[in-house]
Amino acid sequence: MAHTAAVPDAASAVEAPVLTPVSLKTLAPWALFTVVLSSVALFFVGAEQSAQLHEFLHDGRHLLGFPCH
Repeated sequence: MAHTAAVPDAASAVEAPVLTPVSLKTLAPWALFTVVLSSVALFFVGAEQSAQLHEFLHDGRHLLGFPCH
């Protein structure tokens, strides 16, 4: 019995998905959310001085270059 390699036919070929551009109107709320969330995170890492939070974020402060002691 001869062994033949399986060759896909044209009917079973998968077409590449069509990429549609994302409008700025759709992207703007997500960009704003990211900026606000990043700003809040940066505040808590860099400026918040409560004892428990300071110890929790201590290494992150040094990693970002904030002096803390």
